[in-house]
Amino acid sequence: MPLDADALDLLFREARTHFKWADQPVSDDELRQVFDLLKMGPTSANSSPARFLFLRTPEAREKLRPALSAGNVEKTMTAPVTVIVAHDPHFYDHLPKLFPHADAKSWFSGNPELAEETAFRNGTLQGAYLIMAARAVGLDAGPMSGFDKAKVDDAFLWDRGWKSNFLVNLGHGDASALFPRSPRFSFDEACVLL
Repeated sequence: MPLDADALDLLFREARTHFKWADQPVSDDELRQVFDLLKMGPTSANSSPARFLFLRTPEAREKLRPALSAGNVEKTMTAPVTVIVAHDPHFYDHLPKLFPHADAKSWFSGNPELAEETAFRNGTLQGAYLIMAARAVGLDAGPMSGFDKAKVDDAFLWDRGWKSNFLVNLGHGDASALFPRSPRFSFDEACVLL
């Protein structure tokens, strides 16, 4: 059954990337709702390699500040939550639990190139699911690159063995700060029917 027009607007047509934030907190319950939705999105062999660090305190964001490009500092320091979307290069250690009907761990444990490619691709997918799940529960998102991955990994991830991919600011966006929506490709410009 297709989603109604309001739901499509919320998720896609009217949704925007935000960079200014209302002074309104994001609760732990909202973050759990976001995760409980995003975890249901498909990944290869149910690998679920993404890992998420939700930076909620001023101290956590200050720890992130040295890794941010100049254009991302203010939007991140004022966001209620900044998510480090990362992936676990050793995701396959969890496949006996997550994909119990096959020996999927063996597909990756002896092939580091395939494991890294799979972790990055599927972790990126899960990061996109995070954005859609946030919108679905009434939050706005501001995904971004523009940071030093080595600094983020060193400051937040080295002891876990995870690798950062991108950042997403979450909160209630200030729509008055948005500029007009940028153009998008038409179907014929971006798609081929064979």
